[in-house]
Amino acid sequence: MMKIRAGEGGEEGGEAEGAVEMDKSAVEEKSGEGNKGVEAAEVEGHPYDFHVSGPRNLASPNWRDLIRSSWRDPNYKRMVIACFVQAVYLLELDRQDKRSEENGLAPKWWKPFKYKLTQTLVDERDGSIYGAILEWDRSAALSDFMLLRPSGAPKAVLALRGTLLRSPTIRRDLEDDLRFLALESLKGSVRFGGALEALNSVVGRFGSSNVCIGGHSLGAGFALQIGKALAKQGVLVECHLFNPPSVSLAMSLRSIGEKVGSVWKRIRAAMPPSGEEAKDSKAGQKRLRTETKKWVPHLYVNSSDYICCYYTDCAGVAADVTTDKPKMKDTIGDAAAKLFVMSKGPQKFLEAHGLEQWWSDDMELQVAVHQSKLIDRQLRSLYAVPPPPTPAKS
Repeated sequence: MMKIRAGEGGEEGGEAEGAVEMDKSAVEEKSGEGNKGVEAAEVEGHPYDFHVSGPRNLASPNWRDLIRSSWRDPNYKRMVIACFVQAVYLLELDRQDKRSEENGLAPKWWKPFKYKLTQTLVDERDGSIYGAILEWDRSAALSDFMLLRPSGAPKAVLALRGTLLRSPTIRRDLEDDLRFLALESLKGSVRFGGALEALNSVVGRFGSSNVCIGGHSLGAGFALQIGKALAKQGVLVECHLFNPPSVSLAMSLRSIGEKVGSVWKRIRAAMPPSGEEAKDSKAGQKRLRTETKKWVPHLYVNSSDYICCYYTDCAGVAADVTTDKPKMKDTIGDAAAKLFVMSKGPQKFLEAHGLEQWWSDDMELQVAVHQSKLIDRQLRSLYAVPPPPTPAKS
C-alpha cells in the first residue's frame, strides 16, 4: 500500500529530492548562457509537471461538453480522478519543498479540468497533507464559455494520497500502513476521522450524487472504509480506488477461521434446519442481494502488484471477464464491485503499484464481472443481517 514515487511508483524520497536539486543546478548552470538556456529549461519542466508526466490525449472541458460530456465516459472519469489523487501527492511535496501556489506543481493537475482547491486535509501531528477537496470552478469554466457544469462531472471530489517515503511524513504514513496490515482497519487513525468529516461536509452541501471520492494505495484503503462508513448510514458516494491494499495479517487469520467455518457449515448442512432458521437465512440472503447493488465501488487493480492482487481472487464462482481497450462500455450489471484489472501494463512491482498507469493512453483493462472474495466479504460485513437477540434466561 506504499506509494513509493508519486505517479510512477519509483523511489520517492531520493528521486524526488534529487530531481529538485537537479532542476536547481540546471537553472544555475544555464543562467549564464542567456535567455535561450533559461527558456529551454522552462520548456523541459519539472519531472512531475502535468505536461511532462500527465496524460497525453486527455482533453480539457470546453463548451462542446455541454452537448456531449466527456465525463460520461468511465475511462475519462477514471483518468481525471487519478490526476486529482496525483495532485494530493504533489500538494505534500510542494509543502515540503516550500513551493508557493504560484510555482507549485499540484495546481497544474486540477486546473485543466476546471476544478479548484477548496480544502486541504492536514495531519496536525506532522503538518502533512494527506487529502484535498476539489470543487467545480465555475469562474474558470465561464472563461472558456462553459455556462453549465458538464453532465456527470462531480461538484466536489475528495482525493486521498498513499504513502510517501520522505522524512516529514513517513512516520505517520507507515503507522497507518502497519495499522491496516495488523487490523485490516483504518478507523483508529486520525486521518480517517478527518477525511470522514470532510466528506460529510461536502455531501451536506452538494448531495451524495454530486460528490465522489478517490484514493491510491493507502489512500484507497481510507476511501473504501470511509465510503463504507457512509453507506452504512444510507449515504452512497461514488468511490474510485486505485491499487487498494488487500494484504493483512487479519485477513490471513480470518481465512483460517473461514476454513474452519466451512467445515462446520458442511456439518450443519447435513442436519435439517428448523423452520425459523430457514426463514432468517432466506431473509438475510434477499436483503444482501438487494443492498449490495446500492453502493458499488470502482476498484482498479494490477495483478502484478502483490499489495492489491488479492482482490482478483474469485469468490467461488466462474469469472466472466471481457477485455477492452480504454473505450470500453460499462457492463458490470449486478456485480458487488466494479473490478478493473490491468491486462497489459507494468509488470514490475514498483510500476504495477504506481498511479501513472491509470491515466496511460495505451492501457488495456479486463472488466471482471464477478464478486472478488475480498469484496464479497467486505460487503457482507456492510450489509449483514444482525443476529437475532438471545432470549433472556428465566
